[in-house]
Amino acid sequence: MTGFLWGEDADAFFEAGKSESFSAKGKKKTDSIQAGTNQDSPLTVTQLNTWIKRTLEKNIPTIWIEGEIGSLTRSNAGHIYLNLKDSESQIACVVWRSTLERIDVDLSEGMAVLVQGRIDVYPPRGNYQLVVQRVEQQGLGALQAAFKRLFQRLAKEGLFAPERKKSLPAFPMRIGFVTSPAGAAIHDFNQVLKRRWPLASVLIIPARVQGDGAAEDIVRGIDIAAKIRPQLDVLVVGRGGGSQEDLWCFNEEIVVRAIANCPLPTISAVGHEIDVTLSDLAADVRALTPSEAAEVVAPHREELLEQLEHQRSRLHALMQVHLQQKEARLLSIVSRPVIQEPERLFESVEQHLDQSGMDLERAISAILDKWDEKLRRSAELLEALSPLKTLARGYSITSDQDSGRLISQVGSAKIGSTIITELADGKLVSQVQTISRKRLE
Repeated sequence: MTGFLWGEDADAFFEAGKSESFSAKGKKKTDSIQAGTNQDSPLTVTQLNTWIKRTLEKNIPTIWIEGEIGSLTRSNAGHIYLNLKDSESQIACVVWRSTLERIDVDLSEGMAVLVQGRIDVYPPRGNYQLVVQRVEQQGLGALQAAFKRLFQRLAKEGLFAPERKKSLPAFPMRIGFVTSPAGAAIHDFNQVLKRRWPLASVLIIPARVQGDGAAEDIVRGIDIAAKIRPQLDVLVVGRGGGSQEDLWCFNEEIVVRAIANCPLPTISAVGHEIDVTLSDLAADVRALTPSEAAEVVAPHREELLEQLEHQRSRLHALMQVHLQQKEARLLSIVSRPVIQEPERLFESVEQHLDQSGMDLERAISAILDKWDEKLRRSAELLEALSPLKTLARGYSITSDQDSGRLISQVGSAKIGSTIITELADGKLVSQVQTISRKRLE
């Protein structure tokens, strides 16, 4: 950025303004006396600022300036006021809200930018500033802007959502790695994997991981990995370290989508610990380096054996505690009197049965006595009501011999029929010869 804008010295500045002359009161004159050149025709402050404004606008065209954004302030109206600076100078700038709506850059302090604008003077204060019309980020800043735009768009689609993430297999046996066979990434990965989990086999799927065509190569490698049979257990995509430009293919949209849509569990192992690539966000798991990817993808054999031994010891201890508890319970049962002297259990049962038998006998005897008393009373009652008792008092019972019907009235007998008269001490058999009826008064 150039800090020198409108001439090398004040003389050059006044020479640029000789096209117009003013009177002491600010009115244009046609004579040869120029306003402000002597004490007889001084300029007012407003006239001077207006003169400077016109001179700068007329002699300095729209310009491009590069620099770094210093202090930045947003007004309530939506405008941005900032300082654009280099190592030696700075210039005040303003970005009107209407301009902000057109540019695709999120301005922030410390950002390296290339701006286009025009010089303007604010007469009330006598300050000049650059009215920014266009803004472009420089170098890596432009890449970061593209990164942010793509991130926001893919995030809205849900490509980085946690619920899309697949779990890695606990004990992978077939591992694919999309990378450059000539790079250090596969060497570092294999070295760590061989130490940790030598049971697994690694299939290298060659791909360029830098420069033109790298993104297409990586996508092709991912597609091949998904079609391999028998199916791979997990897929690693990555490379060793490098600059942000070197790693940029892992921010390409086609690569990010290929990783997100891969049916295999994926690990992004782009060897750059500081910056996060979009591939890191789309993968199921991110590893900072290929070496860490080997640590993430598989268990450590020694650690696993140690865990198994720990579990074996723990299981043995639990079994010992369980057996001791059961043994103590068994001893407690064996020591009980019923086990030591089982006949005592029968003694109590026999005693209970004897007691129950005696109680039952008493109950039955009481019931029988009660019924005997009832029968006795009923017999006495029946005996008192018995016809024989009546006969003993001089009464008799007469019945027809043939029909056996009692004859309680003379009308029930017939002349010539045989009747039986029952007395207390015997029977009389008679024949009816005469029937006489008793007259009713």
